[in-house]
Formats: sequence, structure tokens, C-alpha cells
Amino acid sequence: MYAIVCTGGKQYRVTEGEVITVERIPGEVGDAVELKDILLVKGEEDLRIGAPTVEGALIQGQIVRQDRGKKIIVFKHKRRKGYRKKQGHRQDLTWLRIQKIEMGGNEVPSSALSEEEHGRLLMLDIISAQANPSLTPSEEEHAGGE
Repeated sequence: MYAIVCTGGKQYRVTEGEVITVERIPGEVGDAVELKDILLVKGEEDLRIGAPTVEGALIQGQIVRQDRGKKIIVFKHKRRKGYRKKQGHRQDLTWLRIQKIEMGGNEVPSSALSEEEHGRLLMLDIISAQANPSLTPSEEEHAGGE
């Protein structure tokens, strides 16, 4: 089982027992953490895709370490103008051990669609893209009302 979770503005693919490095999460070493911004959960048999997040899904973890990342150098300059600026930056980081991934039981898994229905939906997407190639899928929804 794995999940894709969003924390600190970044997305991570996590499995149970894995240790991941994320941007700083408030708390002390040993504290329990719950991540609720889950975009996708893949179980043994089913796949749940959120729109935008999976309702009821939850990832439980524990803070293993709070530290700072490696120093990076930010160097800005403008040629022929004598302008140079050098700065260093160290990001605050948290190491999380993923203990449990819960799927949430209220949703219909995407595998509930038959292959025929999946194919029909895919063909509709392809046909609509060919009919108006200049529009992205999100623009197609808005273009119909005009």
C-alpha cells in the first residue's frame, strides 16, 4: 500500500515504515503527526484518487528528527554593473516515520468502473480534445457555457 501526500507545498510518495524528509512540521521528537492532505491512496486491490484530496484518508506518523538541511549558496549578479550579492540558506526540516496509512471507507474506488466505461470516458476526452485542441480540459468546462 502506498499514498501520495502533500505537505509543505511538495508531494511525496510514502509507504508504511518509510522515513521521509519534509519541510518543518511543528512538534518535538517522538510526537505523533497526522497528515490529511492525501491526493492518492493505492491499496492491494483498489485505487482512490482524490478530487483534490481523498476524503477520510489519513496518514499517521511520528517525528524522528528535527534539524536543518545542508547550506545552499544563493548568488545573484548583474554583468558589467558591479552588482553581486551572496547569501546562504539552510532549510528547517523534519524527518517523519510513516506508521499507518488509512484509506477511508466511504468512497467508491476508481476500480469500480468497468473497463468499458473507462474506455468510453477516455474516448470522450480524446474526441473533445480533437474538436477544440486550443482548450485545456479545465477550459473546456467553462467554454460550454459561453
